Amino acid sequence: MPKIQKTEQDWQELLTPEQFEVLRKKGTEPAFSGELLKNKEKGVYQCAACGNQLFSSETKFDSGSGWPSFYDVVNNKNIEVKKDTSHGLDRLEIICAQCGGHLGHVFADGP
Repeated sequence: MPKIQKTEQDWQELLTPEQFEVLRKKGTEPAFSGELLKNKEKGVYQCAACGNQLFSSETKFDSGSGWPSFYDVVNNKNIEVKKDTSHGLDRLEIICAQCGGHLGHVFADGP
């Protein structure tokens, strides 16, 4: 997949402050605050930065964590997975393969 190359300033101009904080700075929106958490519409969830197709509504489930959760991706080539042991946790970081945006984490206690 071709990579999108932009400066951090380019991303900051393109994204909302909250999108920039999460996608580029690996921040986390407060649990139970996101507009997509309770979304029930059918379709495909795309990267907010580049439009890369990531997750299908068919694989969305309520994890009780406060963030949208999925048990599969649209295409494995659309994401990258990196081990993340920051904050004393053992988890996997999910990254958009096209723009490098932080999408969230996978924990060993999922389905």
